[in-house]
Amino acid sequence: GPIFSDFFRSTGGEEQEKTTKELLEALKIIEEQALGDKKFFGGNAINLVDISYGMIACLFKIMEEVIGVDVLEPNTLPRLCQWAQNFMEVPVIKENIPERHKVLAYLRHIRQKLLLEHLNK
Repeated sequence: GPIFSDFFRSTGGEEQEKTTKELLEALKIIEEQALGDKKFFGGNAINLVDISYGMIACLFKIMEEVIGVDVLEPNTLPRLCQWAQNFMEVPVIKENIPERHKVLAYLRHIRQKLLLEHLNK
């Protein structure tokens, strides 16, 4: 949702801090209220909620690397981190994850454009 795009678009300094904090708060709510102590959002097997949050599992760590900020960490979001690992291990997901280096290159390219637009404002 918009929180993710705000985080990705933030260009450093206070704005970066603000969007990172907002994202962390949102992820904590998801972890506590939606995931709880379950393996997946749907219990023992993945369901539509897992699929819709799949972006967190697949793209988010790469997004963090591009921006240079860590949010999804075991010490702050242990259950969500575990969920992301579990999700990526599901065979049908594992077989369809885009190659990491391609995603990294793509996100770096977009991020570069965003930073340039920001500078030219």
